[in-house]
Amino acid sequence: MSDAERIQELEVKIAFLERHIGEQDRVVLGLSEKIATLETRLQSLRERLERGSEGPMPADERPPHY
Repeated sequence: MSDAERIQELEVKIAFLERHIGEQDRVVLGLSEKIATLETRLQSLRERLERGSEGPMPADERPPHY
C-alpha cells in the first residue's frame, strides 16, 4: 500500500469519525433536554403529591351526576 493510499484511507476514517461525533453530540443534547423536561415534570408531580392532603386529585373526583 502506497503512502497516498494510506493517507486517503486515514482521511476517510477521520471524516467518518467526525460525522459520527457530530451525530453523538446531537443525540446527547436531545437526551439532555429530555432529562431536563422529565425532571421538571417529576418536581411538579412531587409538589402535587405533597399537596395531596388538600383534596383529591382531579382524576380521583367523582363526576357530578353520582
